[in-house]
Amino acid sequence: EERERLHHLFSGHVGDEVARAALAHGVRLGGEQCEASTLFVDIIGSTALGERLPPETVVAVLNAFFEHVVAAVDAEGGWVNKFEGDAALCVFGPPDGLGDHQRAALRAARALRVRLDRLSQEFGVEAAIGVASGTVVAGHVGSTERYEYTVIGDPVNVAARLCELAKQEPCCVLATAVTVAAAGPEEAVHWEGRDPVVLRGRSAPTSVSALRPVPPSARP
Repeated sequence: EERERLHHLFSGHVGDEVARAALAHGVRLGGEQCEASTLFVDIIGSTALGERLPPETVVAVLNAFFEHVVAAVDAEGGWVNKFEGDAALCVFGPPDGLGDHQRAALRAARALRVRLDRLSQEFGVEAAIGVASGTVVAGHVGSTERYEYTVIGDPVNVAARLCELAKQEPCCVLATAVTVAAAGPEEAVHWEGRDPVVLRGRSAPTSVSALRPVPPSARP
């Protein structure tokens, strides 16, 4: 019972997948190279939100926002790596080696878009989403006294930059064209190509796809 209680407490902080891996294999600093998809989601205009609402209401809105994020990501086998104020970094792939991580991340992005539409109707809160895939290093980073399990690599940065760019898109959801292509034709029909863009901090252009608008009648 004590082990189950600790597992439940631990998984609430780091995610069930990370908790199970740590309990099964232990923890050591360092990481391993692997393939992953990352999803970055960020509230649009959070500064204005703080100006027009009292702090306790802002916390309630953020908790409702993160509830939707966790539910959409968990449903596709991913997990939330970090809550960053009014944003979240979500990971598909490590530590369990989810094979179809590109498709899972894109499906989660689509489901989250529908959930966030409902949140917008309730609280007037909008959010943007960016998705990218590629090689990362996944592992425990920090010191022997204080560490965290995380992923480091180009897909993390690209997802964050796409999320930033998506705030200017009507759909508010962008993904790399590489991720969409790897997810297969069944998923690709939900996305449409955009002109390549040079993301902030990068020198080469990135091929980008945007989520196609979903008619209200087709939403679950």
